[in-house]
Amino acid sequence: MENNSFIAADILLLSSHNPNGLCYIETAELDGETNLKVKQCLDSTNALGEDEKSLSQFNGHIVCEPPNNNLSKFEGTLTYNNHKYSLDNEKVILRGAILRNTPWCYGVVLYAGKDTKLMQNSGKTKFKRTSIDKLLNFIILGIVIFLLCMCLFCTVACGIWESMIGYYFQSYHPWDTVVPVEPVAGATVISLLVFFSYAIVLNTVVPISLYVSVEVIRLFLSKLIDWDKEMYDVTSNTAAKARTTTLNEELGQIQYIFSDKTGTLTQNIMTFNKCSINGRSYGDVIDDTTGEPVELDEHSRKVDFSFNHFYEPTFDFYDQTLLNEVKAGNPDTHMFYRLLALCHTVMPEYGPDDALEYQAQSPDENALVSAARNFGFVFTERTSRTITIQALGMNEVYELLCILDFNNVRKRMSVIVKYEGKIRLYCKGADNVVFERLRPNQEEIRTRTQEHLDKFASEGLRTLCLGVKDLTQQQFDDWKTEHHKAALAMENRDDKLDAVYNIIEKDLTLLGATAIEDKLQDGVAQTIANLQMAGIKLWVLTGDKQETAINIGYSCNLLSDDMWEEPYIVDGHTYEEVMKQLIAHRRSIDNHINVGKTPRNSMRTFSEGSLAETLGDQQGGFALVINGHSLVHALTPDMELAFLGVAEHCTSVICCRVTPLQKALVVELVKKYKEAVSLAIGDGANDVSMIKAADIGVGISGQEGMQAVLASDYSIAQFRYLERLLLVHGRWSYYRMCKFLRYFFYKNFAFTLCHFWYAFFCGFSAQTLLEAGFIAVYNLFYTSLPVLAMAYFDQDVKPFYAHKYPNLYHPGHKSLFFNYRQFTISALQGFVTSMVLFMIPMGAYHDKTDDYGLVLADHYLFGSVVATILVIVVTAQVALDTSYWTVWNHITIWGSLVFYFILTFFYNYVFKGQHIGSLATAMADTTFWFTTLLTTVVLLLPVVAWRFYKVDVHPTLTDKAKLVQRNARIRHKGESGLPRPFSGRRSRRSVRSGYAFAHSEGFGRLITSGRIMREVGGIMREGARSTMAFLNRGPTTTIPTLLENLHHHSCHTPFLNPRWHLCLKQRLLPQP
Repeated sequence: MENNSFIAADILLLSSHNPNGLCYIETAELDGETNLKVKQCLDSTNALGEDEKSLSQFNGHIVCEPPNNNLSKFEGTLTYNNHKYSLDNEKVILRGAILRNTPWCYGVVLYAGKDTKLMQNSGKTKFKRTSIDKLLNFIILGIVIFLLCMCLFCTVACGIWESMIGYYFQSYHPWDTVVPVEPVAGATVISLLVFFSYAIVLNTVVPISLYVSVEVIRLFLSKLIDWDKEMYDVTSNTAAKARTTTLNEELGQIQYIFSDKTGTLTQNIMTFNKCSINGRSYGDVIDDTTGEPVELDEHSRKVDFSFNHFYEPTFDFYDQTLLNEVKAGNPDTHMFYRLLALCHTVMPEYGPDDALEYQAQSPDENALVSAARNFGFVFTERTSRTITIQALGMNEVYELLCILDFNNVRKRMSVIVKYEGKIRLYCKGADNVVFERLRPNQEEIRTRTQEHLDKFASEGLRTLCLGVKDLTQQQFDDWKTEHHKAALAMENRDDKLDAVYNIIEKDLTLLGATAIEDKLQDGVAQTIANLQMAGIKLWVLTGDKQETAINIGYSCNLLSDDMWEEPYIVDGHTYEEVMKQLIAHRRSIDNHINVGKTPRNSMRTFSEGSLAETLGDQQGGFALVINGHSLVHALTPDMELAFLGVAEHCTSVICCRVTPLQKALVVELVKKYKEAVSLAIGDGANDVSMIKAADIGVGISGQEGMQAVLASDYSIAQFRYLERLLLVHGRWSYYRMCKFLRYFFYKNFAFTLCHFWYAFFCGFSAQTLLEAGFIAVYNLFYTSLPVLAMAYFDQDVKPFYAHKYPNLYHPGHKSLFFNYRQFTISALQGFVTSMVLFMIPMGAYHDKTDDYGLVLADHYLFGSVVATILVIVVTAQVALDTSYWTVWNHITIWGSLVFYFILTFFYNYVFKGQHIGSLATAMADTTFWFTTLLTTVVLLLPVVAWRFYKVDVHPTLTDKAKLVQRNARIRHKGESGLPRPFSGRRSRRSVRSGYAFAHSEGFGRLITSGRIMREVGGIMREGARSTMAFLNRGPTTTIPTLLENLHHHSCHTPFLNPRWHLCLKQRLLPQP
């Protein structure tokens, strides 16, 4: 495998180009993290190098665990050259990783195809159906039963009629020869035959054409998504795309959204935004007249760093006063930036044109070191024993004495350096951790810094506190002795090292604090705010650590300071701890509910006039944060209901450190018990299982590849487009589909049941009222285009109001637009319509003659009249149902009426149809026009009256929005804009720390031991000779001695990026 290549299988690393068999990978598609991780092969196999002959003859015997989905664990053994070696996760590269900063490496495949851990986490592809599809299946089954009941009724009625009346009219209408002559027997046989005849005559009540129409509508609505310019991203030249045509209306019924964080909500780009130094805040641009901070935009004046040869043009900072302090020689600012330039695990790298670049384990560290660089304190070189910076043009070489590593428990890291005979400890970490280690008599600066931290946190920035401490040589030597003992301990070594670290990391002098912005995708905060106002619950499932996820939660409106409680944290490691925490949280929720703090909607004024109705943002609520190791227990059958019992009362849920499979299990849990429509959105391969498990999967065309897009149902370029996809396209699709279905069932019942009513007048003989050609083309030509045009283009409110009033999305949650009740209403309306359609013309044309008494109203004429009135009434009904008129609606509605008359006359006169002249004869008589007008008024006037009553007396949210839209159009007066997406901190709440540091406990020994780089020069050559002499001592070396020698070069230092030995070699070796 070569640098930047994609790993296509789970492999055991055999050899690598890098020193000591190190290999560097990016695992964004596995866990969403873009920082590099290190792998290391066995020394015995690393000796194979790139000798293809030796590699081809590799004859090791590998015994490992069967294929599983655990990404963080691997167990196995390798027997090679009569030696048995233990294999763990650090020696295995998983499928989905990308090789970085490693020219080449070799490995042996452990798992391939579906056996790889990535594929074990991907889940199975499922056939997805909308809730409307499932409802339609039951409705169609009910309609079939209704059809059989009608046929059975007609069968019984036919038998009775034939036995009582038809038997005595055989001279006019003789029975068939196969029918028995006895009255009862003959009537029975005829009625049984009539059962099948009516099954054919009334079969149109079963809407076979409905499914074809539904698919055509879905196809067109999918194209509307593809063609939407508002969802086109110019930067990436990417348009939204509907990758399926069967789920559009489901977008209007979403109740839960499950989202990835990195790459979906955030850009994973950190920028140095603000800071506090010696009690003074920097970063805001203050208006000289008002004294208030100025809102920054693209026109704001940026600080000019061009005086610095190493400055980065992409670095933006707006507060000139900070740079002025640096240039003026302020010792506090100099100390501040020296700390940022020294206290880190970043490695420098020089490109072909000597351009300095930083390789950092986390984007947080990169942002801090880059900030120091731009302000004139440039970190330039690192060896295992030294750190070199250029402070305002002057080189300063610091001796690196020790690095006190960062981990999730310590929440801080420190370095101890020596410069010009002075030993100093630099420390950075969480505010609460640093504050409790400050020396006394710093109350004033501590208070001001805390105020700044609160302000930074309220703005959603990630904060760290900085402290410094001067040490004497004696203090350091004494501490080093204790540190040495702890490092050699065979038991509880980590705990003892932490205790030793605590000894020296105290009595710090507070320097200040940093505030880093984790850049969100554009519009994320506003999108989440609107989705929550729409009644959608958002769960974030991320592989990030808890502090980072919580900080982003506040930044993007997922969490807010208006909540009734601080976010509930579940971080227990055992079953009992997790259950105890869940029970405590549930009791807290119940207490709030019992005292009356039930969720409610706040007021949002529709207009400044008489309308002041509720449609708006939700205040209060609860939030839950749960860690991956706790989620393992929470998803067990015994605890899943307890977990869901807490989560269902929360408006926001954040799951941290979760695996791809856990993401899918969380989605399945909600689907299983809540029966809610869910949507999953992500941008990487680690989100594929979640996307497949949800009812709807949305992929973002991000930086983590196209796997999520390929597995998704819809793809968009940015998270912010999800708002339009749901609140506009989803809501419209649901609204249009429901309207179509209600009208379709109405017109089908109105059409088919005319034959049922006619059965009472034809002796239940299965004689059809309407002409066969009309029956054949009724759904195809006469009534299809108007309802399709309505389903394509109809909209109750414009997109602007759909965004402005997200509560308009609520009807989809409760399936208010189409359900069993709405179907029953449509069916009953069709039932009544068919009866009125038949009875009024029957009364008008029964024994009808013309003015001269010559023409009788025969069956053909009566059928033509009923058919004509039917087309007029159902067309008028679709005109009433249409809320948004386009040219296509006019063409299809009025064109269908004209087309009906044209086709009827053409068919009857040109093709000599059975009803030739019937309609023309009827239209020549005023009775036809009066009957048509009377029937239409009788059928439509109650509908119009009822709708006026509902809108006036019991208006829905949609009715109110329509009125606002209409009034705004009349007055040409718009509404006020949307509220600010993020509210400031509330004084009634406890102070929330803005601490978040995306750093993990790394490979500290790699820096100070020199294993991560190929150093040259006296120090490393001496170190190499010492190490070789030590290794050549043979098997007599004891384990404590080995630990002591290893520890001589290390103090637990975090992981660093690789190719650095190349640049250091270029920088340190004298050029020939």
